[in-house]
Amino acid sequence: MNQLLEDPPEEKPSLLIVDDDTVFCDVLAKAMTKRGFQVTCAHTIEEALNLCESIIAEYAIVDLKLSNESGLVLVEKLKNLDSGTRIVMLTGYASIATAVEAIKLGATHYLAKPVDADEIMSAFERTHGDSDMPINGSPLSVNRLEWEYIQRILSENDNNISVTARILNMHRRTLQRKLAKRPVRE
Repeated sequence: MNQLLEDPPEEKPSLLIVDDDTVFCDVLAKAMTKRGFQVTCAHTIEEALNLCESIIAEYAIVDLKLSNESGLVLVEKLKNLDSGTRIVMLTGYASIATAVEAIKLGATHYLAKPVDADEIMSAFERTHGDSDMPINGSPLSVNRLEWEYIQRILSENDNNISVTARILNMHRRTLQRKLAKRPVRE
């Protein structure tokens, strides 16, 4: 009897979740299935693109850092495959530079982890900016400014750590250590 009340799979909107954290991916997939999506998961860019040959993702959730790959690459490719795909980028390594790039490449929204399914649903529904967004009255800390600057230079150099280290006049291993740390919270 419950089967009759559920939408047939072809009537549910399709959602592609791409995250290299398999546990997070599974939990999020279950939550989004409960919210009415037909969910498909991938853990690499290559796997996601292979899936896109057989499904058209109306919605996508993409992690910024996929092992050694950048989710920004996937955002651009998904938008090239279907410009109507609504993409939310998730990251535990939020920075202004990556947020700007994600939006430029076609992401609908950019959210910092930890995040729940309801926040993602709200992000999918947002189609316009909010001119009433409050402006933070205090400047960023020196540590946060350093993090943002490193992220911007890294982004400008296609995530090449060696080139970025040279530009920053920093040893490559020192830069790698700084990048391995989480960004400074405000």
